[in-house]
Amino acid sequence: MNMITAVKTVLGKYATFDGRAPRPEYWWWILAMVILYAILGVIDGAVIAPMLGFEPFQAEAAQPLSLVAALVLLLPNVALSIRRLHDTDRSGWWLLLGLVPVIGSLVLLVFYLLPSTPGPNRFG
Repeated sequence: MNMITAVKTVLGKYATFDGRAPRPEYWWWILAMVILYAILGVIDGAVIAPMLGFEPFQAEAAQPLSLVAALVLLLPNVALSIRRLHDTDRSGWWLLLGLVPVIGSLVLLVFYLLPSTPGPNRFG
């Protein structure tokens, strides 16, 4: 699997919360999102901020492109995270662990790093 295949797969399953997502699909998507948000941050800071009357890259300037992208991609991000948890034979409700400061995010990171459950599991 490569980044383009992972992005096509995730966007093709935009709001699909059932099934499984293998490790490469998850991490290629995360890398694509990091690259996308970095590019949008530069555009927001260099182009949009001056158009809104701020200095380039001023901390107080709005970042509308990044905000729109985050809102549009919220559902596929949640769906992919749940499918990744399914791949490790965990319920999607484990995603709520991310609400626990620091420790919850670290536990979820470990879950995302774990290998897939070999063969079929209760999620597919």
